[in-house]
Amino acid sequence: MAQSSIEWTEMTWNPTTGCDKISAGCKFCYAEIMSKRLQAMGIEKYKDNFEVRTHEEALKTPYTWKKSKVVFVNSMSDLFHEDIPLDFIQKVFKVMNENPQHVFQVLTKRAERLFEIHKELKWSHNIWMGVSVENEKVKNRIDYLRKTNARVKFLSLEPLIGPLKKINLKNIDWVIVGGESGHKPRTMNPDWVINIHEQCIKNDVPFFFKQWGGKNKKATGRLLNGRTYDEMPEIELQHSV
Repeated sequence: MAQSSIEWTEMTWNPTTGCDKISAGCKFCYAEIMSKRLQAMGIEKYKDNFEVRTHEEALKTPYTWKKSKVVFVNSMSDLFHEDIPLDFIQKVFKVMNENPQHVFQVLTKRAERLFEIHKELKWSHNIWMGVSVENEKVKNRIDYLRKTNARVKFLSLEPLIGPLKKINLKNIDWVIVGGESGHKPRTMNPDWVINIHEQCIKNDVPFFFKQWGGKNKKATGRLLNGRTYDEMPEIELQHSV
């Protein structure tokens, strides 16, 4: 568990760590870079660097949180990676099911596997399921997400490295857009962002603009049309079971 600087969540929880690259959006993976740093610091969880690993002890953590949280699950991994066994994914879902006082935001690039096993998972109201879509080439991830039983479905269009002119937003509850940051970030065209925002308005989908990115993301900020966009789906919480 760690407090998060990610604008659309409060904290992170990593019951699995590690991943590998599957599309263009992975090129400058922040989690891979961070994993190397944590390994160098001697953090036991990252002793194998960015190799895919499951962490049984981490499953206990959400039961210890006293106040309701908005939690990004697996900021350092992809829960639907093919090397993560179904039974462990089910354990993670059981934890989320048994802690309805928290919102758990799960994000994957492996939408095909998500769809393949979604019926074997219990989708309680507090699990928000999202897919990352960085350009037109991987837009089919949205179709896989739409077919799942997740109650809340969202898109993370980050790093946005190409236009997404005609997004099918049917049954999509939230859209996040962000540019790439780091030492060699790929440029995000403002017209791409404006177009996506217009699509969200047309379809009445909450729109969250995370950042312009660049080498100095603090300097470029997150203003669009002179304002910030922090729209989110309504959060429904229940008491713990």
